[in-house]
Amino acid sequence: MNTFRKSVLAASVSAMAVMAAAPVLAQDNSSAVEEVVVTGIRASLLQSIESKRRADAIVDVVTAEDVGKFPSSNVAEALTIVPGVTVDRAFGQGEKVSILGTDPALNRTLLNGQTVASADWFILDSPGRTFNYALLAPQIVGKVEVFKSPEARIDEGSIGGTVIVNTRKPLDLKSGLVAGAVSYLHNDRSKKGDVQGSLLVSWKNNADTFGASFSVQRAEDQLRRDGLESYGTMAANQWAGGNADNPVDSRTRGCTGSCATTLTSNLTARSLNAFGSSYFEQGRKRTTYTTALQWKPTDALSFDFNWLKIKATYDNTNQSMYAFQGNTWNSLGALTGLTVNDGVVSKASFNNALSVLDVQYREAGLSSDTYHLKGAYKGDGWDVSGEIGKSTADGGTKRQVFLEFLNWANYTVDISGAPKSPGSLTYTTNVMGNPAAFATDPGWSGNLVTKPTSDEEKYAQIDFGKDFDGVIQRIQVGYKRREHATGQQYAGIAITGVAAPATLFNPSQAPGNYLKGFDGVGDEMKTRFRIDGQSMVSYVESGKWLASGAAMPKPSIFAAAEFTAGNWNIEENIDAAYAQASFKADNIRGNFGVRYVKTSVDSAGYVCKPGAACNAQADWTWNVTKKSYDNVLPSVNIIVDAREDLVFRFAAAQVIARPNYADMTNYFWLSDGILTGGGGNPALEPYKSSNFNASAEWYFQPQAILSAEVFYKDISNYILSQTQPEAYFNQSQGRVTTYQISRPFNAGSAEVKGLAVAYQQNFAYGLGLLANYTYADGEGQKGAPLPYNSKHQVNVSPFYENGPFSARVTYTWRSKYFTGVDRGDDMFVRASKNLDATLGYTVNQNISVSVAGQNLLDSEYYAYANTPALPRGVYRTGRKLMATLNVNF
Repeated sequence: MNTFRKSVLAASVSAMAVMAAAPVLAQDNSSAVEEVVVTGIRASLLQSIESKRRADAIVDVVTAEDVGKFPSSNVAEALTIVPGVTVDRAFGQGEKVSILGTDPALNRTLLNGQTVASADWFILDSPGRTFNYALLAPQIVGKVEVFKSPEARIDEGSIGGTVIVNTRKPLDLKSGLVAGAVSYLHNDRSKKGDVQGSLLVSWKNNADTFGASFSVQRAEDQLRRDGLESYGTMAANQWAGGNADNPVDSRTRGCTGSCATTLTSNLTARSLNAFGSSYFEQGRKRTTYTTALQWKPTDALSFDFNWLKIKATYDNTNQSMYAFQGNTWNSLGALTGLTVNDGVVSKASFNNALSVLDVQYREAGLSSDTYHLKGAYKGDGWDVSGEIGKSTADGGTKRQVFLEFLNWANYTVDISGAPKSPGSLTYTTNVMGNPAAFATDPGWSGNLVTKPTSDEEKYAQIDFGKDFDGVIQRIQVGYKRREHATGQQYAGIAITGVAAPATLFNPSQAPGNYLKGFDGVGDEMKTRFRIDGQSMVSYVESGKWLASGAAMPKPSIFAAAEFTAGNWNIEENIDAAYAQASFKADNIRGNFGVRYVKTSVDSAGYVCKPGAACNAQADWTWNVTKKSYDNVLPSVNIIVDAREDLVFRFAAAQVIARPNYADMTNYFWLSDGILTGGGGNPALEPYKSSNFNASAEWYFQPQAILSAEVFYKDISNYILSQTQPEAYFNQSQGRVTTYQISRPFNAGSAEVKGLAVAYQQNFAYGLGLLANYTYADGEGQKGAPLPYNSKHQVNVSPFYENGPFSARVTYTWRSKYFTGVDRGDDMFVRASKNLDATLGYTVNQNISVSVAGQNLLDSEYYAYANTPALPRGVYRTGRKLMATLNVNF
């Protein structure tokens, strides 16, 4: 150890001893400094730094502070402190993770090195390759590794990076361990609280040859999301009869005088198609079970078995009340005045135009079972291991009951203050607070829908390793077979003949804090009414609305083209073989290797016969599209230990990412009222990328690091959505009309380049700081934006730990990012910030308490179309406060 390191270590240990804080583990053989146990936040950070330093790739690590004490209540939230990682919070908590400026679908998440089947609850989501981190209980996690450069031995399929979540092993825990936690979670927007609980029990025999652990975790959250919403955009010429398939009402147009002059001069201006408020409530309940078994009958032979089960429900009710100023038959001819600014219709008034209350009650959830068995044998300088496993998941919407209530009135939509004030909707009479003003239309009153999804992966792999003396220190080879099947079933039926006012369903005024934090919305929107979702469901199920003697309709996949096309299956078989060599010469180490992958895909779904109306079973055929491709993926990681405290890393690799499952199908959906929709494309090719990374790490003090990483990704076959005209039967108009359909295509090349800088250090008096900044510049063909690419992100996390007290604050800011194309619009999310904090007190070695606050800024999620002046979804979900008692024996 050099003199610099010795002096720093001695000073650090002395200072921390004076402060009664946990000292650092000495790394030399001096008798003056003995091993000291490090606990708490510093223990977590020390383990993370040491894991990063020893890695033979560019890796960042997040480690649990103690059993059951991961540094966040959500694994995705914990990853925000990793440089280069960004998190999307569409529902107020981290669910999807991006790495180095890439789409979440271009990253992989593995549990103990293997795939976990996943399913989404939201009815607008289809099975994809993203992983919902909100499903994973943090209590089971020991550490999370973020591989930013690949190794040939690790599963392919990511362009941004691979996240490996490692669970705890019973032989690494003390025998007879019982660790539990009880928490109370309160949301200041929903004004509701829930009790959380977790328990982990672990045992091993005296010989340390067999161990077993079991855990259960129960989490509940009463979520309420308030928001302002719009449903697509339209050109102003729609009000002047600019679309033959979307004609202006035959009534005398009210747009005369200055209104007509402004309209005629701004026919290409964009307007919101509809605008209003959203009231979303959801009860989230998740129970997670794990079992881990380890058996080591000899020092050479070992077996590991892991089981993970997740059972979650996400029942929700969404009530959107909006002016439908772009409706074909009821509003296009009702325009009486408009204001245009910079090509945007910022204000528009209507006489006797349509307003809508859409109420959807959804029973949603998911269940997942994952089994993993591994056996390993270590011989004299060689080793072999085998793994088999299966992971299944079922989810989606089990049932949706939807009623649509209509109203005609005079109103004004004003979004001139956007983005600071997203918009307001005002009426000349009290409409939003009057449930008697809304009633269903007997012609089409709503629908009944089911949309379950399934996901399954089976795998088997074998790995062999041989150790050598010399520069090449180890060679590994292996083979893996993965069989993946995923699918979606979609069925529905129109509800007709209901003539019911909203007053039938126990209406009440929205809570007093509704739309709190939204500027400029006005009292009328804040005091809107809502109905009782359960009451609406009971009414529909009772059949009171049915004609005498009529049977309750059952959802059918052939009731509408959208339902039929929404039924699809994907079978994907992957064979992979790899060879990897690890080397070390003086101060240079690393690995190089190659992975060969063959992918075979069968994409099956319903296709409408040419020229058919697509509204009956006879119009459809079940079609299977077969596709296969081979990829050779070389990789190299070179690490130079320039000094004991200075490490340089270089990496280069060829990588692929496969298209999202739903994108590989014939699936499509339609919006009859505004003639837009979206769908899939079974002809898609996988993404391909040449990745280059380089980093420098300076470990200038114990538990301290200053690092910088540059990265470049040259991507071909990049998949982006494009909008094109397609003709389908229009259920509302009873004829074939032309829709603008957004589908994914291999849009050409793309590149992502950037820099990530990180700093971590302990200071005097128990203080410390983690901070990082990431610059990621990504663009596609002709400068097109790339999904979920924020050009800038900043994370700052100061902490304090002195004696029994600890505290930590994490602040995150990310710049705007593109999310995709919807109905012809480029969709973005504005820059956002988030603040979390935790305060802890250790009573003794067995008991500790903590108070945590999440989303303390009640951050606004602002999605917009093309320009911030056209808001599409602006939401707030409230602050969460959680008090926790941890017990560890």
